[in-house]
This record gives sequence, C-alpha cells and structure tokens, in this order.
Amino acid sequence: MGAESNIKAALDKLYDEVHQANMFPFWATTTEVAHDEIRQLMASPKALPYVWRYRDQIGPLLERSAELVSMSDSERRSLILVNPGLAPRRASVTTMYTAYRLNDPNEVMPPHRHSPNAIRFGLTGHQNFTGVEGEDIVFGPGDMVLTPHDTWHNHGNKGDEPAVNLSVLDLPLVETLNAIYFEHDYKEQEGGREISRAEQTARFDPDYSKHVYGRGGLMARFVGHDRGTGAASPMYVYRWEPMREFLEAYKDHEGDPYEALKIEYIDPSNGEPVFKTMTFFAQMLRPGEKTLPLKQTASLLVSPFEGPAGHSVIDGERHDWAQFDTLAVPGGTWCQHVNDSQQPIVLFVASDEPALKKLGLFKRWGRNAQGDTLRLD
Repeated sequence: MGAESNIKAALDKLYDEVHQANMFPFWATTTEVAHDEIRQLMASPKALPYVWRYRDQIGPLLERSAELVSMSDSERRSLILVNPGLAPRRASVTTMYTAYRLNDPNEVMPPHRHSPNAIRFGLTGHQNFTGVEGEDIVFGPGDMVLTPHDTWHNHGNKGDEPAVNLSVLDLPLVETLNAIYFEHDYKEQEGGREISRAEQTARFDPDYSKHVYGRGGLMARFVGHDRGTGAASPMYVYRWEPMREFLEAYKDHEGDPYEALKIEYIDPSNGEPVFKTMTFFAQMLRPGEKTLPLKQTASLLVSPFEGPAGHSVIDGERHDWAQFDTLAVPGGTWCQHVNDSQQPIVLFVASDEPALKKLGLFKRWGRNAQGDTLRLD
C-alpha cells in the first residue's frame, strides 16, 4: 500500500505541475485512471440541438428593443442566438450564428465591413434595405442578400412599416481562426481626396444582380465577375419567387429520402456555394412527408419560412418548430424532419458544409427504412 500511495501522490503532484504550466497530459486511456484524458478531451463544449421561438420569444423581444434602443444609441438592433451548449460564446452552432434584426421605418445605418461572411433573409416587410458595394438592394420576405467578407455594406428599412430579417454569419469560425476585424470608416474618392461618407454612392442599378445573373445557363462576358474580393458569389440578391417556383414545379417529384426537395443557392459564375465557408438551401417537406434519419459532420441552422408547424427528431428527441423559428442541428447528430400537416412546409437552411469539404472533413450517413446505417458521402 505504501508504494501505491507514493505513486499516487507523485502522479497527483505531476498533474498539478503540468496544469500549472498550462499544459495538458495525454497518456491515460482508461476510465479506471483518475485523470481520464480521453474523457476530458471529449467533454469540451459542444453545440446542443435547440429551438429558438419567434412568436413567443424573438418577436416580442425585438419589439421591446425597438421601443428602448434608437439608432442614436446603436447602429444595429439585433438578437444573436446563443447555443446553450456553447454559451457565452456568440455561436448558434459551432461555426455559425443566426441573428434576428428589426429595423424601424426609414432608418438606415452607416456603411461598415468585416471579415465574416453574412447573409440577410427577409421575414417581414417589403422594404428591407441592404447596400452592398454600390448595389442598393430593397428586399422582402424570402429574398436572400449576400454581404461577402470585406465588402462595404449597410442595412436598414426604406419603408413606412417595421421590417424583420434574419442574418447568418460564419463569425464563430472566423473568430476561432483569429481573423476577426470590423471597419466603420467608410470613404469615397472625391476630387482626388478620400471623403468620409455616411452612405455609399450607388454604382450599379438596383436590379444588377437580377439583370446580369438571373438567367440560368447564360453568362455575360461583357462585365467582370470579381465583385468585392472575388471570393464569393457576385450575385448579391437571390429572390424568393424563382426559388419557390422551382420547388413548386417539382412538388410531385420523388425527391431525396433523406432531404426531401432541397435546392442550393449557388454562385452562378462557377456553380459553387455562395461562400467558401457556408452554403444555403430551401427545403420543401410535402404534406405528410417524413425524411429518413441523416447524420452529417456539417452543422445546420434551420429556419421554417413557409407553412404550418412541424417537428424534427434529433438523436431521438423531438423538437417542435413553427414559422420563423430557428433550429440548431449540430454536426454529428441524427436528424429527420416531419411535416404532420396537409400543407407544404419550406425550410430555409444554412450549413457549414463548404468549409468541411475544403478540409476533407465532410461525411454523411443515413438510416434506411429497415434501420440499417449506410455511408452516403
């Protein structure tokens, strides 16, 4: 007993000195050992499946914020969805966050730019506004607007009614890579000098994205396609009507057993995702449709946009959702979506799939109707 006691005391002293030196011991591999390093490594914070509810939580809080926080107090009025498994980190899943923004009538914030990529997706109001690199975009429900990294942009509302949109950013990923920056000192060349301005001068017509990129299979050679940094889609607004018409045209198609009818937003100049870090989809669940369980290394943020309430089953646990909610589906979880109604449901989905593919880490598995696990990708 004396020898064992001496060894234990020596090990405890060793572990104390290792931790005090800001190091981590990695050698014990069994649960019988007091310092089970494998278990400790696997116990690091992880995103949890979670639903943020728009009608009961997000909407009322946004309305109260509009009463109490003016544009003179802050240039933005947004609620970031923080995953309870990652709090206090600003992340809805490990690599992305969703934020909801309310703009009062006729308020527009000054231009800024930053390293994270972002999109805006219209929920309410038909006069949401985003100016991106000289293209002034007014958008409504279902329209998706890109603000690629390092592009000057500003947000607001050109209408006489409040407008709400949701944003998805890859900020948690960029933050992990220690590449975060924000800039607010917007300037333009005027008379040979740089002049600070509170609003961008429009350099393109308001429907430039539609006119140049809104014809599938046709590519203009008389304009450049390297807008911004050239590292994202040059099409800055994706209108809801063409997407909805596409889904409707195939509503009777067999679809995919794991993903139903799912259409990806792509860069029209090369067929790639709109960003190198994130991609986006519209996904239709037909009346009574239930997808088969799917597991993937990619994390998802799912926002029901059109149709009645439904639910998803993640790792055996049911999560109910309704219009404008957001559901976090962490990578590595089994997930299936269910439409219990007799109406179609359309989901807006964000995924970090492109980043994982670039790193060779994207994988998918599915379970068939018999419960067998199949490797899909």
